Amino acid sequence: MIKLKQTVIVEGKYDKITLENVIDALIIKTDGFGIFKDKEKCALIRKTGEKNGIIIMTDSDSAGSVIRGYIKKIASNCEIINVYVPCLKGKEKRKASPSKEGILGVEGMSAQVILSALEKSGVMADEVREKREKITKTDMFEFGLSGTENSADNRKKLLKKLELPENLSPNALLDVLNNFYSKEEFYEVMKNG
Repeated sequence: MIKLKQTVIVEGKYDKITLENVIDALIIKTDGFGIFKDKEKCALIRKTGEKNGIIIMTDSDSAGSVIRGYIKKIASNCEIINVYVPCLKGKEKRKASPSKEGILGVEGMSAQVILSALEKSGVMADEVREKREKITKTDMFEFGLSGTENSADNRKKLLKKLELPENLSPNALLDVLNNFYSKEEFYEVMKNG
């Protein structure tokens, strides 16, 4: 079990139960879109985030993306680390049928997949991440990931290669890249196709 200082935000109670078997941290569930109306929970997320930072680990579907965006908005003054679970086809054991998009949510991930996602996001190496040179929008432009004719296709290819949700915006991708890689490592990944 890994101890984390940050507050971890997930969508539902089954996501929370899954994570409680992998990490030791304060885990707050949004109750899906219920977070939009729950001012007390929003205040709690902000308060704990200001003190220790936030890790957002929502499902890799479109609903998870909307919830992630809302959390980033309400906790804009907090240090936020986005952890993305891979888009894996399937259904959770407790459900009769797959989700609308047919991919597993956080609750359907194994401990190994969750640990790998945490490691990729840089959660385990905060002090190293703070010292390295950041990847910029100019870097993304140079590699055709934004502002070019084929940038959307290039981003999709990169997101697939990195096993990340294909619906990430250029800004979200930049956040992820800065969590995953130093500028030097990013250049290597892009040059090696």
